[in-house]
Amino acid sequence: MKLAGRTAIVTGAGRGIGKAMATRFAADGASVVIADIEQYDVAAAEMAKSGARTLGIKVDVSSESDTVSMAEEAIRTFGRIDVLVNCAAMFATVKLGPFEDIPASEWKRLLEINVLGVALCCKAVTSKMRSQKSGRIINLASGAPLKGVPHFLHYIASKGAVIAMTRGLARELGKDGITVNAIAPGLTVSEATAGRPEHLRTHAESIRSRAIQREERPEDLVGVASFLASDDAAFMTGQTLVVDGGSAML
Repeated sequence: MKLAGRTAIVTGAGRGIGKAMATRFAADGASVVIADIEQYDVAAAEMAKSGARTLGIKVDVSSESDTVSMAEEAIRTFGRIDVLVNCAAMFATVKLGPFEDIPASEWKRLLEINVLGVALCCKAVTSKMRSQKSGRIINLASGAPLKGVPHFLHYIASKGAVIAMTRGLARELGKDGITVNAIAPGLTVSEATAGRPEHLRTHAESIRSRAIQREERPEDLVGVASFLASDDAAFMTGQTLVVDGGSAML
């Protein structure tokens, strides 16, 4: 119960990687805010059955008013915010193809969610974390920009930006006792990607590129998230931890 007495907000926690991380935090003793645009209430109810303290909130991370309300409701319900996991992202619905075929409108929407959304969520929780002189921000990046994966340029650009923001925020917030780190998964088979054959067509190639040659599941990421959220990672900040079975080795 290494997170007992703490509150974690996980965006994109209605399903997939976000839900798996929120479930692990609850098992570690944290009160958990499940923030998503759908299935947030279902996920919160499922976790509550095991005795966890949960709160499901509908949040569009690209909306500043939504992110501010998310933080305010978390404080009203649980009194504090100790951990923020920025997991919400536009990925599964992205069509793979040459960069010149990506509409400008899709660039804008994806960057609103994947980049601006991270910034807005961080902004919403920072004042509370500063007043506590402690906090953990964990951003979900990707191994794709580290390897230069083609055919979804806007997505890898957005995750490269998340890595850059992680480093910049770590510099800004370190004096306030707040750590900022990122996790970079490989292609992960989850509820979202399982129904998208265009993503899974590259799955066999992804597995072959790994030292550990099997598919990656959301559960493969929860231990690292739990570590970064805990006191064990109190002196680690500005880092990107690659968890992809040994495909990208830095």
